[in-house]
Amino acid sequence: MTYKIIRSKRKTLGIEVNSDGVTVRAPMKISDREIEKFVSEHILWIEKNLKKIKARQTALADIKPLSDEELDDLVSSAKKLIPERVEIYAQKIGVRYGRITIRKQRSKWGSCSSKGNLNFNCLLMLAPLSVIDSVVVHELCHLKEMNHSERFYAEVLKAYPDYYQQNKWLKENGPKLMARLKKG
Repeated sequence: MTYKIIRSKRKTLGIEVNSDGVTVRAPMKISDREIEKFVSEHILWIEKNLKKIKARQTALADIKPLSDEELDDLVSSAKKLIPERVEIYAQKIGVRYGRITIRKQRSKWGSCSSKGNLNFNCLLMLAPLSVIDSVVVHELCHLKEMNHSERFYAEVLKAYPDYYQQNKWLKENGPKLMARLKKG
């Protein structure tokens, strides 16, 4: 089994499995032998997750990418709809925000900067409105809590009680939507 090792000031060993392969995150002073033992103890978990990733990649391989024109239409639609949704929920949550930017992103649905600027993925336009709203609320709640703590999720649920159901939809269907972006 090949894997990449990244050493840092962390205190424990950890394993990441993704489409790029296997990465072991290790404390600076731990020996290569201890890392090898840790990996061998987790080999079944690693193999199971590598198979899942391969199956997901195979399932997504046949998805037709959006044309430039289709993407531009999504961006245009998002620039109309998402600011309206942000305004509605910002008032409900009681926060003020900065700029709203719509992007063609491969990995994120939204983000919130420390300056209060909000970014949203144009591919959200392929999701139900309830899912779009859940992402909007998630990002706006970062203006109160710039983390993913219990307090943060309490704010999210106060503004959008159905959040977890919509987030589940996005986790299940999101990879298919992200696969619609052209590679490269």
